[in-house]
Amino acid sequence: MLDWDDLRFFLAVARNSSLSSAAKSLHVAQSTVGRRLASLETSLGVRLLNRTPEGYVPTLAGDEVRKQAERVEAEALALERQVIGRDTRLAGLVRVTCSETIASNLIAPCLGTLHVPHPDIMIELIPNARELSLSMREADISVRLRQPEQHDLVVRRIGVAAFGLYASGDYLARHGDLDVRDGCPGHHLITQLDGIQDATQTDWLAELAPRARIAMQTSSHSAALAAAVQGGGLASLLRFRADREPGLIRLTVPPLPSLIPSAGIWLVVHKDNRETPRIRVTLDHITKWVRGLADRLDPAVPADIAIATGAK
Repeated sequence: MLDWDDLRFFLAVARNSSLSSAAKSLHVAQSTVGRRLASLETSLGVRLLNRTPEGYVPTLAGDEVRKQAERVEAEALALERQVIGRDTRLAGLVRVTCSETIASNLIAPCLGTLHVPHPDIMIELIPNARELSLSMREADISVRLRQPEQHDLVVRRIGVAAFGLYASGDYLARHGDLDVRDGCPGHHLITQLDGIQDATQTDWLAELAPRARIAMQTSSHSAALAAAVQGGGLASLLRFRADREPGLIRLTVPPLPSLIPSAGIWLVVHKDNRETPRIRVTLDHITKWVRGLADRLDPAVPADIAIATGAK
């Protein structure tokens, strides 16, 4: 009979295209991954992966095994979620994922207070620009700045996070005021890469300054903020973080077809786990914390909408 663990190691290599990346995702040594892959190929009597300059690529047999293995994996994960959902203890591990900025500035302070009423719940906070899969049990809870669409997730909007347009004083002294009517020629932009959790503002910034030059792109909101502080360009940043950065000036801008963006703060859990007591308590704790910070997360927008370089 096939060993499910061997299939799990095979799937990791097929998905990551390398032994080292697969080992990292599985938290094991690279030699262990190679040994388990060889064990599976020996038991089946067929090569499943070919090594190419671009990494490991499934053979025809490997493609078929991968399809079957993913079905087995889905069933195993479903069973695991159902069993965990019946756990009645207010104890154990809860894995929470969100973007780096949300983690360090919002969720870490929140969950740092959870141990007082619930000392037996252990939190694993996973900052990641990529949205980890709750269905694949990469995490139990996700806090996102855009609404997911998967049918097996339970989603609740618990707040709103406003963005603003920022630059350093040195940058504005060098590049001057923003000529929004002409598309902001001569200015530099710091933008977020596509496909990350808090890239809501990217399209708005492109609309505001179509003639500006993109000087930097990053998957990290914190990196964009740091670059703006050093005079790297204009950046659309989360106000609850950027408003308290002394090196930045928030600019007010005229209305566009789309307003200065804000993003819903979405709390997400898999439907099979939402009633697990330790997960339920963590969800409620995050909800109460975020709602209590509503004024900081979405500050009142000034009535004056004319460009005011140096407005704070």
